[in-house]
Amino acid sequence: MAGAAEGNGPAAVDAGMDGGVPGLSAVIPGWFSEISPMWPGEAHSMKVEKVLFQGKSDYQNVVVFQSATYGKVLVLDGVIQLTERDECAYQTYPLLNSVNPFTGVAFLKAVPHGTYDAVIVDSSDPIGPAKELFEKPFFELIAKALRPGGVVCTQAESLWLHMHLIQDIVSNCREIFKGSVNYAWTTVPTYPSGMIGFMLCSTEGPAVDFKNPVTRVEGEGSHPQVKGPLRFYNAEIHSAAFCLPSFVNKAIGSKLR
Repeated sequence: MAGAAEGNGPAAVDAGMDGGVPGLSAVIPGWFSEISPMWPGEAHSMKVEKVLFQGKSDYQNVVVFQSATYGKVLVLDGVIQLTERDECAYQTYPLLNSVNPFTGVAFLKAVPHGTYDAVIVDSSDPIGPAKELFEKPFFELIAKALRPGGVVCTQAESLWLHMHLIQDIVSNCREIFKGSVNYAWTTVPTYPSGMIGFMLCSTEGPAVDFKNPVTRVEGEGSHPQVKGPLRFYNAEIHSAAFCLPSFVNKAIGSKLR
């Protein structure tokens, strides 16, 4: 690790590879490649200028590297989590934080029914323990935890890669959430296929119009949490996120409401 942290360019990568840095390629020296059974037959590669950190937490292998084109990159268990360049398309500014996070499934099982206004699920892909976060019992836990008219936003995969999964998610959400059921998406270049989708649903109760937010967030000064200019999000981007390609409408459009 010391050699990886101190070196630059391919030499740094080679030193890191000797230490077992996940994703650093021996086939294309100096490049990181993300490969997963979630997107068979393809890989996403980035040129590594310098490995900044390599370590192991209680849960994951952690790598941070300086890329040639996307700034600093965080990788967990060989999967890109965020980059300095395109993170703004996925999460622009903080609306909340928790100083005492819990395991989500266990937490939802313990909370009283009808407790929360909103639940946000930023999950990993449905591999291993995360698989249950895409299944019907988990969505039922969320619905029970929400008040009438409460909302959930949950990661819902790529319309280019996982249409079969999205169809299952939409079917489950339509059965469980009796208010609105919507699929939206955004572009994130360093995610597989360059985009990521999410479900936006509400429980039975006061109507929720996800496509037209009550408070329009346009930039600095338009919301108390917005402390500076927004690099990606605006009202037009918000509305456009719900516009679906024809093949997606054909697959799930009749189940949305």
